[in-house]
Amino acid sequence: MILVLVETSLEGEAVEVSREAVTFARALSAAGGDRPIDAVTVGEPSADLVATLASYGVRRVHALTGDAFTSYAGAAWASGLISVQEQTGADLVMAAGTPRGNEVMAHVAARTDVAMAANVLAFEGLDPFVVTRQVVGGAALEEMRLGDRVAVLTVAGHAVEPRRAETPGAGELVVETPSIAEADLVARVVSTDEPEPDLSGALTSSRVVVGAGRGAGSADGFTDLLELTDLLGASLGVSRVVTSLGWRPHHEQVGQTGSRISPDLYIPCGISGAIQHWAGCASSKTILAVNTDVDAPMVTKATYAVIGDLHEVVPAINAEIRRRRG
Repeated sequence: MILVLVETSLEGEAVEVSREAVTFARALSAAGGDRPIDAVTVGEPSADLVATLASYGVRRVHALTGDAFTSYAGAAWASGLISVQEQTGADLVMAAGTPRGNEVMAHVAARTDVAMAANVLAFEGLDPFVVTRQVVGGAALEEMRLGDRVAVLTVAGHAVEPRRAETPGAGELVVETPSIAEADLVARVVSTDEPEPDLSGALTSSRVVVGAGRGAGSADGFTDLLELTDLLGASLGVSRVVTSLGWRPHHEQVGQTGSRISPDLYIPCGISGAIQHWAGCASSKTILAVNTDVDAPMVTKATYAVIGDLHEVVPAINAEIRRRRG
């Protein structure tokens, strides 16, 4: 049986990467004789959430409830998840490769004394169970064999497209109130500041991202880049140096110390492509680099490249888009 931790948004909906994880679980299920898939949520889910998970093929939704689950505590979530795993006999426990998903699964793996595969992109079979995962911040891929009695893994963002199941699951709701040790609540969220509108998660979920680096020149050098994001319905992502110089806010940063993105199209403009930035954008499906340096790492790794000054190239792109749209 497969058990999937499902994270929810502030509105109580299953976040996209968790729906991707359930879709990935269905592929594993099909390869292993149609094993049932159960989901675990924190807090009692709405009827709409249960229905959504059922449409993705989930048999049961185990809701972790009680005072220990009113806010995020990685160790407590892991304890609750292990409780459900032991009840159900699940031999595969997984989550989306988010900060919380990776932390909770690390706790689960440590407590059950098994290996954990983080940021999995694909699998090659179940006997033996071999997965391909991102390592070195996404700069390299590694094949890893999971031979433990319980396999624990997280699924890299956008490794698969979230798709509803052809045959829905039963979506039975089971409310769980596991006993949680005080030690599991030592590190927990005690308060939350609401993000400004459209800042939380917009960059990581965007299908098109326009990137900007030192080549923007100054805090006033983003006018054309912002117009391009508007024309493409994209998000703006920037390099670390841009945020360090105070040109743009940190929530727009892409890279090892910022957000990791996996858009269909990434257009990095004036970004050299240092390994720290590449760690955040290596999963992009198509990269169109704009740079004056033909030997810049971003140019050499890009799918396509335009060699030129972004302040000349981007306005030309904007003009052509406007022309074609009439």
